[in-house]
Amino acid sequence: MPARRTALLAAAAFLISTPALAGCTGGAGKPATEAAGPAGAGTSPLQNPDGTRPGLAPLTTPEERKAGRDIIAHVATAAAGPKDGYSRDEFGPAWTDNVDGVPGGHNNCDTRNDLLARDGRSVERKDGSACTVTAMTIDDPYTGKTVRWSKQQASKIQIDHVMPLSYDWQMGASTWDKAKRVQIANDPLNLVPADGSQNASKGDSGPAAWLPANTAVRCSYAVRFAQVSLKYRLPVTEADKKAMLQQCGG
Repeated sequence: MPARRTALLAAAAFLISTPALAGCTGGAGKPATEAAGPAGAGTSPLQNPDGTRPGLAPLTTPEERKAGRDIIAHVATAAAGPKDGYSRDEFGPAWTDNVDGVPGGHNNCDTRNDLLARDGRSVERKDGSACTVTAMTIDDPYTGKTVRWSKQQASKIQIDHVMPLSYDWQMGASTWDKAKRVQIANDPLNLVPADGSQNASKGDSGPAAWLPANTAVRCSYAVRFAQVSLKYRLPVTEADKKAMLQQCGG
């Protein structure tokens, strides 16, 4: 078997076997620069099982897309439950650093700034701070554009929960303890800095109702959705699983 395919299958097997854990936003403005992003910017979800590496690179080869389908195939399905009782507060304070069991927790920097620093290039920080990101260049996976972002235009780049928190609630998180809900809300595996208008248009939709405008990353997005589902043992709807498989050629 070719070495590349062996590596992809190994990555897929690792992601499928990941056990469950115990247990977006600001003012308007135009980016300083905006142009087509470099091809393949970011990291393949197949090579980023914990979400600590930047971006979301396309899956382009037949082997990669097959590995993506293999991951999605293991996702359970169920009907969505009610939204009754859901609020953002049920998942803890927004972007709290006081979170156990996920990368970046208790590192003296809030989750939002951790994610901006993870995905940004030429990152600038507030004077005297090792945490607060004030400017950066980012390759936005959801539009395929490169954006020069600054804190004065904060809403231009927002942090997307790939598996939305309201969706999580309806698919089983309503029965979890608070600590586990705080985990999924701050887990870098479930978080992608992306175009603010894309994030706003998504709302709490699953993949059957919303996909990134950048068609090149739709398979990768579906795989990342599946990775979160498998890690936290949350099902998706049948329609969403079908849509996820379709994005990877299934």
